[in-house]
Amino acid sequence: MKIGILLYPTFGGSGVVATELGKSLAQHGHEVHFITYSIPARLDKFHPHIFYHEVSVTSYPLFEYVPYETILASKIVEIATAYHLDIIHAHYAIPHASAALLAKSILRDKNITIPIVTTLHGTDITLVGKNPTYKPVVEYSINHSDAVTAVSESLKKDTLSQFDISIPIEVVPNFITSSSSNSLSHLRESIAPKGEKIITHTSNFRKVKRVTDVIHLFHKVRQSIPSKLVLIGDGPERSNVENLCRELMLVDDVTFLGKQDCVEDILQNGDIFVLPSETESFGLAALEAMNCSLPVVCSDTGGLPEVNIDGYSGFLLPVGDVQSMAEKVIYILSDPKIHQQFRKNAKQRASSFSPELALEKYLNIYQSLLT
Repeated sequence: MKIGILLYPTFGGSGVVATELGKSLAQHGHEVHFITYSIPARLDKFHPHIFYHEVSVTSYPLFEYVPYETILASKIVEIATAYHLDIIHAHYAIPHASAALLAKSILRDKNITIPIVTTLHGTDITLVGKNPTYKPVVEYSINHSDAVTAVSESLKKDTLSQFDISIPIEVVPNFITSSSSNSLSHLRESIAPKGEKIITHTSNFRKVKRVTDVIHLFHKVRQSIPSKLVLIGDGPERSNVENLCRELMLVDDVTFLGKQDCVEDILQNGDIFVLPSETESFGLAALEAMNCSLPVVCSDTGGLPEVNIDGYSGFLLPVGDVQSMAEKVIYILSDPKIHQQFRKNAKQRASSFSPELALEKYLNIYQSLLT
C-alpha cells in the first residue's frame, strides 16, 4: 500500500506515534509519504520506503494569518496524484482531517477516490474541539472520514459526549518502540553525584500538565529521601516553574534539560516518573517512562488508568493531590525491593503496548477501506 500520513512533526505524542507508525509500515514493505511543514522529529534515518514532502508556507501581504489548511490540502492533492496514494491517514481532526477532506473532494473531480482515516489524539477533542469556533469543522471532519480511531477508550467517550458523531470510532491505543540501549551513565553521575534518587517528568509545560505540582511534590519528597528532579521539555509554564524552584530554594536540586531528542536515554537514568496532569487522553509520556522501567505516579484522569495499573506499575491519585502523590513516591523509593518490583512491573506493562498490535489494527482498517 501507499499511505500518506498527515501529522504535526513535533515532539508531542501525536507526532511521535504517527512517525513511528509510518516507520513500522515502511519496515513491512509499505510506501509511506509524510506530508507536513517540517521533517518529523523521529524521522532520523533513511529508509527506501519513506518519503517526506514539505508543505511550504509562504506569507503574503494580503493574509494576516497564512491559510495553512488550504496549502496542506493542495499538497495532499499533488502527492496523492503524483504517487497514486491508496490511503490518507490524518493524525488530528484539525487541520489535518479537514484538509484531507477538502483534498478528497478535489481529487474526486479528477476521478481519483482515496479513503481518509482520522486518528484522534486528544487536544483536537478535549481543548480545541470544544471551542465553538472549531466545533462544527471538527464534527464534520470526523463524520465524513471513512474511518476514525481514538487512542484510548477515555478519548472515545469524550468525543461521543462532546460531538454528534454518526460514524463508529475504533480504539487503537498508542504504542511504544524498544527503549534505547544508550544509558548515558555520565548523566546520572553529574545530576546525582552522591547517589540521590532521580525523579523525572516530561511534558510541554502547559498549564494542563500541572508542572508546578511536580515541584511541590518534589519539595515534599526530598524532605524524606535525598533526591534530584529532572525536567524534560519546555513551554509556556517554564518561567513560573523556575520561579517556584527559586521560592522553595530547590534550584540546586532541579535540572531543566529542555526539549530533547534522546528522551529515553535520559529516562533510563531515573528512578521514578511523575505526571500530575489535569487530563491526558492517553499518556504517552508515562508509557515511555514505563518502557524504561520507571514506576509512574500520576493522576487518575483520562486515558492514564488504561496505561498505568494502580498498585502494580505505579499509582493513580486524584488530580491535585500532591500530598498523596509524594507519599507514594516515598513509598516506592524507600524500599529497594519494592522499588525493583515496581520497575519490573512497569516494564512488563509497557510491553503490552507493542507496535505490532497497533500496526495490525491499522492495516486491518486500511484493508477494509480498499476492498
